[in-house]
Order: sequence, then structure tokens, then C-alpha cells
Amino acid sequence: MTDVWQALSALPPAIWLQRNAVAYLLVNAAHIVSLGLLIGTIITLDLRLLGAFRAVPVSALWPLLSRLAACGLGLAALTGAWLFSVNAPVYVENTAFQAKLGLIAAAVLNALWLHRRQSGSEMHLRSQRAATRFQAALSLCLWLSAVVAGRWIGFL
Repeated sequence: MTDVWQALSALPPAIWLQRNAVAYLLVNAAHIVSLGLLIGTIITLDLRLLGAFRAVPVSALWPLLSRLAACGLGLAALTGAWLFSVNAPVYVENTAFQAKLGLIAAAVLNALWLHRRQSGSEMHLRSQRAATRFQAALSLCLWLSAVVAGRWIGFL
């Protein structure tokens, strides 16, 4: 499997980032902006589901924030994969990187489950349910833990 990761790091897009510090800086910045979009929208929605901003109905926030979060996730995945390709054999062995991927997978599954539970219903009424509150709190923990794991990558 090491050959696969080495081959990935030898592809032209990876080599371009390896050799061009400005390009690497810009892709890294794009990754951070994507994370800001993703985490910012998720925190806002989760806090609303937990009872904050009660003046704003969940049904008014849900469609916009869930779409923005999905865009942020997509952009973060693209830029993250590109950054990963620069040194794939090292990253794939990194415990923090593995933790980050696991946390992201759990957070995405939680979001899909919550979205499925909420679709087609009066979201502002269902947002008061204990299960929804639990999922919102879990979402906050998972996404913020993924950010911490991402920062931890550079220290291992």
C-alpha cells in the first residue's frame, strides 16, 4: 500500500505544490477558509438546535446553513486531499491524521442522520427533542475535535 501513497505524492499536482511555496500557501489558505465556512455554519446551526437564537426559526436557517456547510465540506475535502498528496506516505501513518479522518466520518454520518430525521418535518418543533439536542451537541464535539486533530497533525 505504501507504493500507492508514494505514487500519489509523485503526481503532477502534488509535485507542483511540493515545489511551489506560494501555491502550497494558497491551497493551505483555501483549506482554512473552507474549514471556516464549514465549522462556522455548523456551529451556528447546532447552537440553534440547542436552543440559542430562538427568535430565528430553525426552518429559516436549516436550508441555507446546511447547504453552506456542504459546500465548505466539499471544498475542505478537495483542498485537504491536495495537501495530503504532497506527503501522503507520512500523513497516512500519522495518528492525528487518522483521528481527524475518523472524526470527520463520524461527524458527516451524524449530520446525514440528523438531516434525514429532520427532512419533511416541522424542524422548529422537532428541534426541541432530546435526540436532536444530543445530535447537535455531538456534532459540535465531533467537528471541533476534528479541527483540533487537524492542528495536531503537524506536532506528531
